Amino acid sequence: MEPIRQHRDAFHVAGLTVRTTNLEENTPATARLGSLWNRFFDEQVYASTPHRNGDTRIYGVYSAYESDASGAFDVTAGVAVSSGEDCVAIEAGDYLVFDGQGEMPHMVIATWQRIWQYFEAHPEVARRYRSDFEAYEGPDKVAIHIGVA
Repeated sequence: MEPIRQHRDAFHVAGLTVRTTNLEENTPATARLGSLWNRFFDEQVYASTPHRNGDTRIYGVYSAYESDASGAFDVTAGVAVSSGEDCVAIEAGDYLVFDGQGEMPHMVIATWQRIWQYFEAHPEVARRYRSDFEAYEGPDKVAIHIGVA
């Protein structure tokens, strides 16, 4: 399934953040994302975050890229907010949207594999490496937005 190109307005997400790399995430001893999401749900961050707006989706935001897919980046598990300190900005711009559906976490991993394959097969499509995000519509459905030039 080909991604859909969409223009998105800027918005903000607040929640919990870790810094990691794809290499670290491929090694169970150094992976941080599973713990991030477990803490997000265990501490009910989605329910206690101030300045929430009407958007009920849960977000995984990739930001503060050191370089490209091989460098370090921040991941924030959070919710959309209208304002506030300690939030991450999702930049306005064009995004390629890759949809995934199925059992967690396998469907998210499979969707990211499709994303990496897509960019390998389409070197003419340049990623921005500014802000990318996962928008969860429910426990088994995600739309992953990859910023492109």
